[in-house]
Parts: sequence; structure tokens; C-alpha cells
Amino acid sequence: MLLMQKSGMPPVVDGNTEILILGTLPSDTSLAAGEYYANPGNDFWKLVGAVLDKSLDGLSYEDKLGVLKANRIGLWDAFHTGFRPGSMDANISETELNDFNDLRSLAPSIRLICFNGKGAADAQEVLVRLGYQTCLLPSSSGANRRDHAGRLKRWKVGLDF
Repeated sequence: MLLMQKSGMPPVVDGNTEILILGTLPSDTSLAAGEYYANPGNDFWKLVGAVLDKSLDGLSYEDKLGVLKANRIGLWDAFHTGFRPGSMDANISETELNDFNDLRSLAPSIRLICFNGKGAADAQEVLVRLGYQTCLLPSSSGANRRDHAGRLKRWKVGLDF
């Protein structure tokens, strides 16, 4: 299997961001589109829409980001780079965490960082050392659908909605 080094995308945050959701590394589909959670097999936008009680179906990516920003939610990834054949988080290796030191200047109002799955939680130690409160959410991956109701409940509690 060919290992390809992949690089993440810039954070989607602003001065009003209070909750930051960290994934691991964008999927091949997301990297090609230049959009977080562009893979229709990932349930991220469905989960966020359900948490916010707002349908995001049919909205453009920019409008989806607008809904997140209006609800003080930002997006980024734990890893700046990593090697991964395909898009499965379980296959990520040789990772380099994003530099979170400038996060306070980019988004000074962040009160909570939520990890979208266990892989993203590799950044937890660094973020806790920087003084952030963190929580682990069940992965929004389509491979994690077996208990959708339980997963949605944990997202609502985790995001404090």
C-alpha cells in the first residue's frame, strides 16, 4: 500500500469561536474539495445539524460554516501532517500535531475543544497543558453508525447544546 503524506487545512475560527471541534486529518475527498467533512459518507454535518436543531442539507459549504460561526463553533484538525493510504483514521501514521500555540490569538474565546473521535484526542495532552478544557466525542465517521441515537446524544452533551 502506498503511503502518502497528507497535510491538513487551516483552522476555521474567529474571535467569537467558543467551541472548537478537532478532527484528525481531512479525508481525501475533503482535501480535494478544500472543505472540512466533504465526504458524504461522514455524518459530521448531520450530527451538527441535529445538535443545533437545524437542517444543513442542501446548504453550500460557506453557508454551513456560517451556521457554525453563528453558533460559535470552529473546525480544525489535530494533525498538521500524517501518512495515510486512503481516508481511514486507523491508517494514519507518522503524524505531526498542529501548532496550537497561536490558537489563543486566533480564537481567544475558546472555552472547549472537542475531539471528533479517539484519533484526534492525540492532541489532548498538549491542549490541556495550554489550559484548554477538552471532551471526546464519538467519531462522526460513517463507519461509526451502529448506535446513531447514542452518538447524537453524546454530541449534544459534549457540545453543551
